[in-house]
Amino acid sequence: MTVQQAVGPDPYFPANGDSRYRVHRYELALDYRPGPNRLSGTARINGIAGRSPLAEFVLNLADFKIGRVRVDGRQTHYTHRGGRLRVRPAKPVRAGAAFTVEVHWSGNPRPVTSPWGGLGWEELADGALVASQPVGAPSWYPCNDRPADKASYQISVTTPSAYAVVAGGRLLTRTTKASTTTWVYEQSAPTSSYLVGLSIGKYQTVLLGDPGLGGVPQHGHIPAHLLPEFSRDFARQPRMMDLFQELFGPYPFDEYAVVVTEEELDVPVEAQGLSLFGANHVDGARGSERLVAHELAHQWFGNSVSIADWRHIWLNEGFAKYAEWLWSERSGGRTAHQLASTAHRLLSSLPQDLRLADPGRKSMFDDRLYERGGLTLHAVRCAMGDPDFFRMLRGWVSLHRGGSVSTTTFTAHVARFAPEPLDELFEAWVYGASLPPLPLPERRAAV
Repeated sequence: MTVQQAVGPDPYFPANGDSRYRVHRYELALDYRPGPNRLSGTARINGIAGRSPLAEFVLNLADFKIGRVRVDGRQTHYTHRGGRLRVRPAKPVRAGAAFTVEVHWSGNPRPVTSPWGGLGWEELADGALVASQPVGAPSWYPCNDRPADKASYQISVTTPSAYAVVAGGRLLTRTTKASTTTWVYEQSAPTSSYLVGLSIGKYQTVLLGDPGLGGVPQHGHIPAHLLPEFSRDFARQPRMMDLFQELFGPYPFDEYAVVVTEEELDVPVEAQGLSLFGANHVDGARGSERLVAHELAHQWFGNSVSIADWRHIWLNEGFAKYAEWLWSERSGGRTAHQLASTAHRLLSSLPQDLRLADPGRKSMFDDRLYERGGLTLHAVRCAMGDPDFFRMLRGWVSLHRGGSVSTTTFTAHVARFAPEPLDELFEAWVYGASLPPLPLPERRAAV
């Protein structure tokens, strides 16, 4: 595993995260009441100080009431304003030393505001879900909210027994006492704060496919009345899992879950080991199958292999977009080159002022980034040929599993596998703004 920690504030979100330390583990114990939308929680956070003594540090947390803050078991001074919980230990933490901070908080969770609308904890008509990308995690728990600071998680949620709790990771226990049930999940793989997924609702759980010996357990959690449509729309997900393991390498987590909420969502939401879809993504006609592939692909690209900071988001979205095209190609639909041609025609009619390597905060979720990211990978594939291209992809996932990467990391990695230098290709597709010509697949063999 290669871990590349970002240095200094994230250029797109300088108020989020603190590079003076990193977190090793979060243990969250939450109590949630859907009716009044009331959340209370305790977080036990195990951190490691950086290269300098830690006289203070910052956690990101929205406007909750703080009950207590302790560092290594001792009461400490803190301030909480503007979504930043600034903690000053009674004694500075030595450089490189481990420490533990405990935070108690309570209140009515709501999304944090952003240029893309509310992010994070969202109260539903009958339940709740978390959609945190990119900076919504502090809407429900204290965290060092930077994508490169990855940690393991244990999440305990107590809620009325009529509701199911689904989180990314392995369900350890489910304990019912009186009218409430406590669900405990463990996510042992390194996880970015924005990728901690959670959904609370009234769901029916079904097994997707037969994991068999050594297979990946896959479950769906859906409202009972949507089960017939869901059964058709997600029927081919096990085949996607098999294909992506063939092309990208072994699935990087213990299991995979999908949740369909009762309500509509603008887009599906990726989380580690978990994806959330809206009722509008289930139509019984596989109308959103490309999105099923897209969210599954994020488990490799974006979740296991994460970005060092948000400038590099094309490494998440461009790769997931190209996975859509690969699934289409291998499942009897349009080929990747046909889909690339369509994307190229679309981009040629739009403004050409976006640079993948640094799109700017306003454009980090622009559709052009997704399409151009997919086209860039298609250009690399055409230049390398299939054997070297897919060997390169599998190496990328294997080498950086659980770590954080940048655009420079990727271009250097490709250079190790390419039969000839691709500097000009990357200069045009990744660092330039003008749209290069559509890549031609003369050198490609069958996948």
